[in-house]
Amino acid sequence: MFAFLAGAITVAAGIFGFTVARDFTLRRLRYVDGVRNPVWPWIVGLIAAVVTAPLALLPLIGTGTAVVFGIFTGLGTASGVKALRRGGS
Repeated sequence: MFAFLAGAITVAAGIFGFTVARDFTLRRLRYVDGVRNPVWPWIVGLIAAVVTAPLALLPLIGTGTAVVFGIFTGLGTASGVKALRRGGS
């Protein structure tokens, strides 16, 4: 039961990270030229993983959750930048 809850929290964190990062990139960083740098999603993902790493001390959240959150936040940023290049949201 605990493994299922931990997995559900990990999936929810990944989906949350992706959607928030993509939305933030599309709405707030639309006119920032620096976000179009191809290394930017890697930086955002690394920062997100490092910031959420202390949450691994909680019972149902492990280091994998922080890593998944970081990966999906970076992917959301990359997706937002790709949508900006296409010219829409």
